[in-house]
Amino acid sequence: MIQDIQFQIECLAAELTEMLMAEYGWGIRRALDELYTSQTFAKLNDPECGLYYQGAVYIFQFLKSEIETGKPE
Repeated sequence: MIQDIQFQIECLAAELTEMLMAEYGWGIRRALDELYTSQTFAKLNDPECGLYYQGAVYIFQFLKSEIETGKPE
């Protein structure tokens, strides 16, 4: 079960990284740094939160808000 959750999180992280690169024109390193240091990713990585059940587009809205305002929506 834990491996399934981790796999799902990793797939979402890959999608979110691509979305960051497309949205902001960043390279992969900058996109990964922004993602992995965000509060949104911390919530995504917390199985208790259940954010990993959501789609990448939904999660990206939280991430984008956090990047642009400094806090998650």
